Amino acid sequence: MKRGWHPAPDGRDSVLAAEAEGYLLARVHREQAQREAEDLCACLPWLTTAQADDLAHHYIRQRNHLTRLMFQETLRRAAQLRQEYESRYAVLRRDLLRRHASVASAVLACAAGLSAVAAVFAR
Repeated sequence: MKRGWHPAPDGRDSVLAAEAEGYLLARVHREQAQREAEDLCACLPWLTTAQADDLAHHYIRQRNHLTRLMFQETLRRAAQLRQEYESRYAVLRRDLLRRHASVASAVLACAAGLSAVAAVFAR
């Protein structure tokens, strides 16, 4: 039996890794928002504890909402760029295939012509 980790053939491991990464990234952003909210409340010493908690709660909620919007926009733009690159790649691949076919046809025509000329001179 082999030791170590081996990825599942159906790709479930990559999906699980992506979910774990997303969870950890969201947690880091939430902790950063919490620190920012605490810093904001520290700059406002006249707030009562309840007001500071309420302000921190609203700040974290708003910051998480903005982060979610930013990620969604990034995903949308990534999908858009992927589509643009894939379509451009398809055009380039088609053009390259067309050029290779043209060159191959020209080489075959030249070879056939040389063969015909050689056959004429061989008689």
